[in-house]
Amino acid sequence: MSEDRSGQPRSWLEKLSDLFSGEPQNRQDIKMIVREAAERGIVDSDTLNILEGSLQVSEMQVRDIMIPRSQLVSIQIDESIKDFLPRVIESAHSRFPVLDDEQSEVLGIMLAKDLLPLLLTDNVDASFRLKEILRPTTFVPESKRLNVLLREFRSTRNHMAIVVDEFGGIAGLVTIEDVLEQIVGDIEDEHDYDEEESLIKEVEQQIYMVKALTPVEDFNDFFQSEFSDEDFDTIGGIVIHHFGRVPECNESITIDNWRFKVVNGTSRQINLLEVTPV
Repeated sequence: MSEDRSGQPRSWLEKLSDLFSGEPQNRQDIKMIVREAAERGIVDSDTLNILEGSLQVSEMQVRDIMIPRSQLVSIQIDESIKDFLPRVIESAHSRFPVLDDEQSEVLGIMLAKDLLPLLLTDNVDASFRLKEILRPTTFVPESKRLNVLLREFRSTRNHMAIVVDEFGGIAGLVTIEDVLEQIVGDIEDEHDYDEEESLIKEVEQQIYMVKALTPVEDFNDFFQSEFSDEDFDTIGGIVIHHFGRVPECNESITIDNWRFKVVNGTSRQINLLEVTPV
């Protein structure tokens, strides 16, 4: 291990600074320097991914990672608690946008934890008022840079924002977790489905959510399709091959009468696909 003049071991950041023999002119220069540092063993692969992810965030916009409106788990303001509670339990989300009767405007955000006091209430239907527990909504445009959004999330201690399009309509939503995953990679919790039988999930009639890591053989068994598994082990590998690159969120492609839309992913991989027959 190298040491500085005082005889103390030098950190990887100090050793990384040695690579800056000249001033980097742009982000691409910095990326090359960081990758060279990894090749020299100054930083490990995990640190390299985080550094590259941090640089990537400043180049990405909310529209690149947002959950599209079609995938939102929302609640209507006139729904009774008995109507929407099963949806809350099944999704295991902590925050839910509450829409008006016409589902065109977000009236506020409901936190699942605000429903806990109802356990002590005898007549829930009579005493519950959804409007009384709504939290304020934060709106952000699709074009907002992710590094700016992350800074705003931190300063306001907010965890979710509703994404609006250029006409002010609901385009989707984005969470602080979505932004952080662009830096540190996929963050899985106890509610993320990892079980093999949950690799493919029907969310609506003829609309399926499929994890990109689903083995091609399992995909074929479920959909009675005939994709080859000779060159690629996963359905995500087949999709990337047909794109010729790692596709961005919301990009779609049709392969053998199946439409694949990227629902979640990063600049380095895809995580979740929406699959529909065509």
